[in-house]
Amino acid sequence: MIDESKRCVAYINQMIESGRAAELVAEGEDYHRSQLRRIAADICSREHVRVVLIAGPSSSGKTTTSHRLCMELLEHGKHPVALSLDNWFLNGRDIPLTKEGKKDYESVYAVDIKQLYQDLKALIAGEKVAVPTFNFSDEKRELLGEMLQLKRDAILVLEGIHALNPVLTKHIDASRKYKIYAAPMSPVSLSGDNWIPTYVPRLLRRMSRDLRTRGRSPQKTIALWPSVIEGEVEWIEPFRKEADAEFDTSMVYELPALRMTVEAALQTVPASAAEYGMAESLLRFLGFFTPLESSYVPHDSILREFIGGSQFNVS
Repeated sequence: MIDESKRCVAYINQMIESGRAAELVAEGEDYHRSQLRRIAADICSREHVRVVLIAGPSSSGKTTTSHRLCMELLEHGKHPVALSLDNWFLNGRDIPLTKEGKKDYESVYAVDIKQLYQDLKALIAGEKVAVPTFNFSDEKRELLGEMLQLKRDAILVLEGIHALNPVLTKHIDASRKYKIYAAPMSPVSLSGDNWIPTYVPRLLRRMSRDLRTRGRSPQKTIALWPSVIEGEVEWIEPFRKEADAEFDTSMVYELPALRMTVEAALQTVPASAAEYGMAESLLRFLGFFTPLESSYVPHDSILREFIGGSQFNVS
């Protein structure tokens, strides 16, 4: 966990207002780096591991985590390859439906389990595989000619909300898998025992990304949030206890930075909307923080996955 003395609004604002924003950001990034170094060392201590699985709830920063972990594994002389489980989603017409009749991308059965099984088996065996890409705009899995063949000592780093669900990798021996649960775990203190819940930065991260990449309004993001939480309770949390390691993706500086990207859009949620109460609550939390310009955020930061400008392919 992040040092409790540095998880409070007063400390965060004082650092920004005193011209020490860069130092505040560095503290957050160093916290992530130290965790990933420890996890990479643990992976490398297990000689039979060929597949690293990274799971966690929505907007935890799993994609950036997978790329940054690969960088740490490279330092150990490994040959890591990062892939997203999203690329094995079923085509839109085949996605299972919720009880309300909507497509349920939160379900593990939205993944083409049979194809994933075949591809992982072939990759681990050293065969050349055509890696799919999922086009979210068209809700269609595509083969764009990308071929992948793992080196003999390569480690496949596979991330996705269902990565720890055993139904996806039951054919892979347990000794060959290393499982990581990634999520924000360190809440920020307003005062005393009054904490900002960890779902707040996740929702704001998702809101920022939705605005930037999908043109989705904060009102729409808030409206979808309950179904996201329901999916996490059913499909993600039950497997958290199976993880070999947990990675806390919290950042002490992210709420000041997210204020810059979502505050104005949040203010457009009409008072007559069902989502207004949540919007007001989020605005109240953001109002406690001094804004932080995005120029302070490193391009390899998890936060860049949501505000844009990442050096990794996280779209």
